[in-house]
Amino acid sequence: MTESKAAGHIAALFTILIWGTTFISTKTLLNDFSPVQILVYRFILGCAALFMACPRLMKDTDRKKEIYFAGAGLCGITMYYLLENIALTMELASNISIILSAAPFFTAILAHIIDREEEPLCGRFFVGFAVAMTGIIILCLNGEGFRINPAGDILAVTAAAVWAVYSVIIRRINSFGYSTIQSTRRVFEYGILFMIPVSFLLGFQWEFAPLGRPVNLLNILYLGIGASAVCFVTWNYALKAIGTVGASVYIYAIPAITVAAAVVILGEPLTAGTIAGIVLTLTGLLISEYSKSRK
Repeated sequence: MTESKAAGHIAALFTILIWGTTFISTKTLLNDFSPVQILVYRFILGCAALFMACPRLMKDTDRKKEIYFAGAGLCGITMYYLLENIALTMELASNISIILSAAPFFTAILAHIIDREEEPLCGRFFVGFAVAMTGIIILCLNGEGFRINPAGDILAVTAAAVWAVYSVIIRRINSFGYSTIQSTRRVFEYGILFMIPVSFLLGFQWEFAPLGRPVNLLNILYLGIGASAVCFVTWNYALKAIGTVGASVYIYAIPAITVAAAVVILGEPLTAGTIAGIVLTLTGLLISEYSKSRK
């Protein structure tokens, strides 16, 4: 494994460790903020942090490149999180977690269709997918269980597919030669731009008083700077270093990390089902990654 690929795996793992704990922060903030408020505050803060980290303006852009940036902002920021948040108001979090964890499958299929040579698929990937999804289902059955709501499930499937489109677009953006921070900031800018009309349609209102509570301020900073500014940069780097499919399979681990964080931080019980689900999920991830490393 080359040094750049090793760094890519580390970046993907770091990103997923942070994203896997964001559920706890979001759950805390929902006591005082609406889902759309959290979304707007999070990405405005993230965009500001990226600008401070790299204030240089992008040069040598053209209409074609801007279309890619706009597409990434629309898919990976506005549409994905909007679809996810609406789905969570209609369906159990456990169902949504399972469906969204299928994003690597959609990503692999789409990347393979677009570029068969760079993103080949083999039997081990599908075995890893099956093992990981089994573990995720066990984790969710161990918690809230299941409740069927076709509308919420369709929105979640759409969100997973939209994330696949975002991942493929980012791969193209990474070939433009801009720094990862600059390109991620431009994606955020388009995401916020598309977010404006949607936010007001959903009744968005500015409310800063709840940020006076330290717990709210710390959690919004964690989501905005850590989970958004930092993690989108590390995730986009991982996509560039180890490939769209190689990085995406790490998404399988998000439910396992969320459950583990809930056990440690919230004191939720650690059961045999929890352990079995985590082990199967991580095993599926390793099987899928093994198929990539062998090639």
